[in-house]
Amino acid sequence: MKKHKVIGLMSGTSLDGLDLAYCHIWKTDHKWEFEILNTKSISYDAAMRNKLKNSIDLAADDLLLFNNSYGTWLGQKSKEFINENNLEVDFIASHGHTTHHQPKKGLTYQIGSGQHLANECGLKVVCDFRSNDIALGGEGAPLVPIGDRLFFENFDFCLNLGGISNISFEHQGKRIAYDIGLANMILNHITQKIDLAYDAGGKLASTGQINQTMLQRLNDLPYYSLPFPKSIGYEWFVEEVVPIVEETHDSIPNLLCTGIHHICEQVAKEIKANAPKNNNSLFVAGGGALNDFMIQTLQAKLGSETEVAVTSNTLIEFKEALVFGLMGVLRIEGEPNVLCSVTGAKRDSCSGVIYLPS
Repeated sequence: MKKHKVIGLMSGTSLDGLDLAYCHIWKTDHKWEFEILNTKSISYDAAMRNKLKNSIDLAADDLLLFNNSYGTWLGQKSKEFINENNLEVDFIASHGHTTHHQPKKGLTYQIGSGQHLANECGLKVVCDFRSNDIALGGEGAPLVPIGDRLFFENFDFCLNLGGISNISFEHQGKRIAYDIGLANMILNHITQKIDLAYDAGGKLASTGQINQTMLQRLNDLPYYSLPFPKSIGYEWFVEEVVPIVEETHDSIPNLLCTGIHHICEQVAKEIKANAPKNNNSLFVAGGGALNDFMIQTLQAKLGSETEVAVTSNTLIEFKEALVFGLMGVLRIEGEPNVLCSVTGAKRDSCSGVIYLPS
């Protein structure tokens, strides 16, 4: 098989910014392999962050216009990345940015028009990876577990701590995955109260104390008792979580500390319930993996039976962009890239829409 030269684009619910990863992806003896050669993170300015955050409330025509302009912006940033590094690229695989995710209504929407992106950068684009699974009765999420299975099968559990926490693992020959619940979305919401994009390394949180009332209210959220497959989106956060934070009158460090303990308690509960043996390995990626206080708290709650694996910062930060690159490759090759055992859809699917520049 040829070596695919692809740029994966990822923008998550934590609203940190756009991640770009230039990767080579290929298959050797039926095993998928990868190399991440160049990466870049572009932080959103306040105006873009607020527009993305509030896009759920846009009128339909304004949302469609934003879909187009954001697609053009993605194309511009991709073109700059290519020129800065003199890259040879076959195509771009873009997640876009999720504005709406209501799978029970059969609705998911990621802005970032593939045609505008393709036209702007002059390259083939694969995007819209979720809607086909929704049409097949699935949750349309999480999608990263295909990468966990094909790239990181040596770990017992793969955890992503982005805006949302999600986990994947093998169970009776099938890949199981689902959104556990909160991660950086609640922490960033709290730090933005003091005009801080995020709590680097969890330094502020580490100085705080647990607010037991807030912790109990978060732990009692009905979502946590639902069976998988299940997923959440920004709507759930606004409706169910924000009121709890706003009604808790406490210091920023205490709010952050409580948020981290809640996140780690829920993650540890799921891992302990599904641990296949006494000694387990947990691969953690996403922005939360760089939060030292979060990782220390998680390891403490897991105990000695599960070891939190430390990998390179590049892989931690750009794993999702890498996996969307893989999903694009699988779409081009006509192989399944969304697993029904994860999403609850009628069948596995080869998802993604291909756009050619004109």
